[in-house]
Amino acid sequence: MECQRLILASASPRRRELLCEMGLEFEVIPSGVEEVLPSTLDHPERAAKRLAAHKAQTVASAYPDAVVIGADTLVCLGRCVLNKPEDPADAVRMLRLLSGKTHRVITGIAVCRTGRTVRAAETTWVTFRPIMEEEVRAYVDSGEPLDKAGAYGIQAGAARFVSGVRGCYNNVVGLPVARLRRLLRWAGVLE
Repeated sequence: MECQRLILASASPRRRELLCEMGLEFEVIPSGVEEVLPSTLDHPERAAKRLAAHKAQTVASAYPDAVVIGADTLVCLGRCVLNKPEDPADAVRMLRLLSGKTHRVITGIAVCRTGRTVRAAETTWVTFRPIMEEEVRAYVDSGEPLDKAGAYGIQAGAARFVSGVRGCYNNVVGLPVARLRRLLRWAGVLE
C-alpha cells in the first residue's frame, strides 16, 4: 500500500488522541471553518456530515494530494442543538438541560481524497443522571466544559454524570473510530 499524507482538519486534542490510538501518522491542519448552526435542527445527522465535509474539503483544496479527515460533533436534546457554550453561564444552562435526561451525540465525519469526498454520521445516546446544582457549578468552575459541544467531556470530569451510553463511546469523545476506519479503507489509508 502506498504511503499517503494524512491530514486531520481539526484542532481537537481528543480527535488527535483517537487517531494516535489507531496507530496513524498524520498532520494537524485546522480548517478554520466557522461552526455555525441554528439552535434547532430537523436533520442533525445531515448537518454534521455537511460541516465535516466542508472542513475536510477546505483543507483538501490546499493539499490536493493528501487524504483529509474532517469531523463535527453535535449534542442534541430533542431538536435543540447544544453547541459549545458561549460563557460559563451558558455551560450551566446546558448542563441543567441535560441533567436527568437522554440526549444524542452525533459526529459527522468526512474523508477527502483526490477531489472525492465520502461522508458518514454516527449517533450515540447518552443518559445523564440528575446532577446536583453544586456539581454543575463545580464542573463549570473547572473550565473543562467551555470548549466542548454540550458543555461536557465524557472522557474527563463529566464521566461522573453519565448513567448510560448506548452506541459508540469514542463518538462522544469526538470521533467514531470504527466508522472512520471504513472511510480510511475507502481512501486507501488502511487495509
